[in-house]
Amino acid sequence: MPIKLPSSLPAFDVLTREGVQVMDEDQAARQDIRPLRIGLLNLMPKKIQTENQFARLIGATPLQIELSLIRMTEHKTRNTAAKHMAEFYRPFSDVKETGEKFDGLIITGAPIEHLPYQDVTYWDEIREVFDWTQSNVHSTFGVCWGGMAMLNHFYGLPKHMLPHKAFGCFRHQNISPGSSYLRGFSDDFVIPVSRWTEVRQDEIDDIPELSTLLGSEEVGPCLLEDPKHRALYIFNHFEYDSDTLKQEYDRDVTAGSEIILPINYFPDDDPSLTPRNRWRSHAHLLYGNWISEIYETTPYDISKIGIESTDLRG
Repeated sequence: MPIKLPSSLPAFDVLTREGVQVMDEDQAARQDIRPLRIGLLNLMPKKIQTENQFARLIGATPLQIELSLIRMTEHKTRNTAAKHMAEFYRPFSDVKETGEKFDGLIITGAPIEHLPYQDVTYWDEIREVFDWTQSNVHSTFGVCWGGMAMLNHFYGLPKHMLPHKAFGCFRHQNISPGSSYLRGFSDDFVIPVSRWTEVRQDEIDDIPELSTLLGSEEVGPCLLEDPKHRALYIFNHFEYDSDTLKQEYDRDVTAGSEIILPINYFPDDDPSLTPRNRWRSHAHLLYGNWISEIYETTPYDISKIGIESTDLRG
């Protein structure tokens, strides 16, 4: 089944060219089926790039997906055209006011790691989002800063500044091979990493509600499961395109910012050579498994989300 997107959204043409099945509103209306409603709360500056990345992953399953784009209510982006934001995004305040419910919600990262949580301009509203997920979202996926912020809100788990940026492609281990979210995963694989902060495994271990599914000896825990809040938290970037780290590296070199060559990324550590994608298959596995778990556990009557079950298998 395809992913349902507005035909004028840039991701529609991008995914069509890549062979991902997409459908517009008219096609979806003719199918007698309830699609899974997935929201994307997009906190990244490059909104269109992020839309493409996540739509590509959640649109690759056999299920029909309806993707809704959400933004923080008052925060104004400087990197995406106002017309695009007005046409495709709804502020969270509107989503909350209409009482909408979602089978899944992805909360992206944001380039604000250096700020204490309480200094983020939309901190109060995003904490409202986190609480709202408990009654209006069946399963939430917090990515990078989004995941760290959820953990801080629900458990008081702190983030710690790293002495230098974790930047590159790092080997990770499958710590919980029996997890339904890791079906088909290898024991050892590569994930792109780009962050200045971390959460620490010893502090995670003090919270019995959390379990670590993926981790790295070099860059620490990567994927956590939180059944109590029907959530997953991932701190690294399976969704990245092949050249996303290159774009970040080139941007910082051009700006004269402090930056290291991304580790284990460019062939022979030569930034003039084209990077190879070595994580794409596991990216599709993880997000495909997440969508499958939602499909198997979410109420058919979407109004029962947040009422009918307290965890994904409850």
